[in-house]
Amino acid sequence: MTAAAEMRLKAIGVVHSPFQEPGEIPRGKELRESESKIEVFPEYAGGLKDVEGFSHLYILYWMHRASPAAVLAKPRLDDKMRGLFATRAPHRPNPLGLSLVRLIKVEGNILKVKGLDAIDQTPIIDIKPYIHGSEHRQEIKIGWLEGKISLS
Repeated sequence: MTAAAEMRLKAIGVVHSPFQEPGEIPRGKELRESESKIEVFPEYAGGLKDVEGFSHLYILYWMHRASPAAVLAKPRLDDKMRGLFATRAPHRPNPLGLSLVRLIKVEGNILKVKGLDAIDQTPIIDIKPYIHGSEHRQEIKIGWLEGKISLS
């Protein structure tokens, strides 16, 4: 694949969230406790088989209402402009979002989750299980966020 190759994504579902606007999404404990639903489209519902055995899932989504990208961004936890790829700003060349959510319940093609930082009607691109042993890292560095957030 060349750098100029076209990539195509297809939504596999949609978010049903209490948040209608990006600015409404809370942070911290309030976000971790907020509940949303992910509706998986019928043609992909079979892919949810066995997902209820996992406590946490990665949700990959398209931030369909994000503004155009810039190479610098001012993070909400800082007063300096930072390189886009050193931030979690939603304004990206490819506005992909990634959330680690707690799975509460599976009801048919609906996942009830907590901690999803996406607004209502956000397209879902993929769902993957979180596997603690293979993905947990002991020596984590958090760059410019050191002293601004806690990792616990």
